[in-house]
Amino acid sequence: MSQGPDDEVDRIVAAWGRERPDLDVTPLEVLSRVSRLSRHLDLSRRHAFSTHELESWEFDVLSALRRAGEPYELTPTQLVRQTLVTSGTMTNRLARLEGRGFVDRAASAADQRSKLVRLTAEGRDVVDAALADLVTDERRLLQGLSPQRQTELAQLLKGLLAPFD
Repeated sequence: MSQGPDDEVDRIVAAWGRERPDLDVTPLEVLSRVSRLSRHLDLSRRHAFSTHELESWEFDVLSALRRAGEPYELTPTQLVRQTLVTSGTMTNRLARLEGRGFVDRAASAADQRSKLVRLTAEGRDVVDAALADLVTDERRLLQGLSPQRQTELAQLLKGLLAPFD
């Protein structure tokens, strides 16, 4: 069991242990907490993005472009890879972001058949502001852990996620 006072996951694990002693339910101790934390993270992210009138998917696309560095452009294929959506979904998303003035699309200088998606100044401003709020909110979620424990947790989660990447 965990250190410190019992939480809801401890109570769930104990109940399953009592009701299904034939099963080893210890994975719930980790993954149920990850699931609960994910819900809190989703709420925090929605709040940070809604302040800037952004949806999570809009932030994902804009932040991929922003992280690319100047001139803040990627191909649609690169955006699909980075955001894990289908090309049809990305086409729809880009049209909506273009309509909001956050991105523009132009032919690639290297290959006229290929399009590039470029972050506009307005898109850069909104993603930068949303990121600042997001980091503040996420820092608040982690405030119960020392910087060293945060580093340890990051490494543990990295190892857990490695087979999926």
